[in-house]
Amino acid sequence: MIAARTLGVTGLALCLSTTLGAQGASRRELVWGGDAEGGAPFVEADPANPSRVRGFDVEVAERIARGLGGEGRTARFVQVQWSNLDQSVERGDFTLGLSGVEDTPVRRTRHAVTIPYFEFREVLAVRPEDAGRIHGLADLRGRRVATLGATIAYDLLVAARDSTGLIPLSYDDDVHPYADLVRGRVDAVLLDHIIAQRALRRSGGPGGAFVIVAQPVALGYYVGVLARADSALRDSVDAVLREAMRDGSLEQIFRRWDVWDPSQGALFDRVLRTDRAPKAAGAARAISAIAYLPSLAGAAGVTALVSLLSMMLAVIVGLGLASSRVYGPVWLRVATTVYIELIRGTPLLLQLFVIYYGLAGVVRLPAFLAAVLALGLNYAAYEAEIYRGALEAVPRPQLEAARTLGLSELQILRLVRGPQALRFALAPMTNDFVALLKDSSLVSVITVVELTKETAIYATNVGSWVVPGALCAIVYLAMSLPLARLARRLERRWGGRAA
Repeated sequence: MIAARTLGVTGLALCLSTTLGAQGASRRELVWGGDAEGGAPFVEADPANPSRVRGFDVEVAERIARGLGGEGRTARFVQVQWSNLDQSVERGDFTLGLSGVEDTPVRRTRHAVTIPYFEFREVLAVRPEDAGRIHGLADLRGRRVATLGATIAYDLLVAARDSTGLIPLSYDDDVHPYADLVRGRVDAVLLDHIIAQRALRRSGGPGGAFVIVAQPVALGYYVGVLARADSALRDSVDAVLREAMRDGSLEQIFRRWDVWDPSQGALFDRVLRTDRAPKAAGAARAISAIAYLPSLAGAAGVTALVSLLSMMLAVIVGLGLASSRVYGPVWLRVATTVYIELIRGTPLLLQLFVIYYGLAGVVRLPAFLAAVLALGLNYAAYEAEIYRGALEAVPRPQLEAARTLGLSELQILRLVRGPQALRFALAPMTNDFVALLKDSSLVSVITVVELTKETAIYATNVGSWVVPGALCAIVYLAMSLPLARLARRLERRWGGRAA
């Protein structure tokens, strides 16, 4: 009994020691989230040590950590997709979000947001031949303008769509918009001046492939975002940022990363002079599900059309591949086998990028056509194996009997083998169509705004995935369930049973 009691006390002591040690460790570090995919000068993998990150937001996080807990407190980075920063900080994945986070009224309503620590300008980038006639959004009537999704820039383009007639294009990254501008796929790009200047340096500097319009479209601010319940910690972070503005450490960070300009000094003066933060760009607005229904319906139509055309292409190409594997000579069977294994062994996302971006030097496919081709050619490999298996599942005695009756191979395929193979293939074909319907969400990476992408934009604007996710699921089910029901009815009818 005494030994058991001693062991129990020892175990309790160990548990308390472990718990207190973990709490002490958490107090010694500031866990912050950002997106290293955004790259320098915000957050990027350190070339000298890819396991570490660097950038001015990295140094800002480290300065905040020191200010909150002294020199012994460190900052620990957590990778998160930029568009999910707000949701991740609310669910407790990290304490502070920093990665070029824009100050907006909606964000201030739903989260604890710090004072602004950097002022940016929304600027247009155009090709050199358009620099003399494009000075603002009003000059882009009927033209395609690219930007990063779920940003102030995207909201500005959507707001200008009705008044100017421009066509907003949403991208998932800030690199490909400028690449498409150079290739002529878009007519302008609207993004932060930091991002635009970085892209210009990559293209060869002034006099390169595009020009940045001098007059900014709007001003905005970068802030840190914390969970709504962490308003007290937010106030402490604000105090650290103000101190960093006073002692010059924040200016030193920005100068090291070559992003300092007089506007930052003016911002610091305004922040230190008043308790109120500069007004966030845009206007707070409540976005209801009903207001978004037309956009979701249009995006659902894009999803349905892309899926239907892609499946038609997959069926046609798949039939050709299957026929080649069953009836073709050796060299053709080898060639089709290589194609099928290559397509099935590489990611669909990679194939999308290769067709849309990789082939741009040879042929500049429209995004919609590239999406249909990528999905269709990808699923053709799977369809080919379904059809080959179905053709080979027809009993050989039936084929031999047909040949004995003098039927040609084409007649056997049309009258004997084909009808039976179709019944075998119908169920897996239906599964493939439903899978393709869902995989069509990947085409948003090449600027095709389909259902999932529009839902993501909606979710970002309302700050929650509950209602947008439910609506998106309902629409997908509404499209896929009738298809599955139709397939079951055809199976019963073609299988010789009553419907």
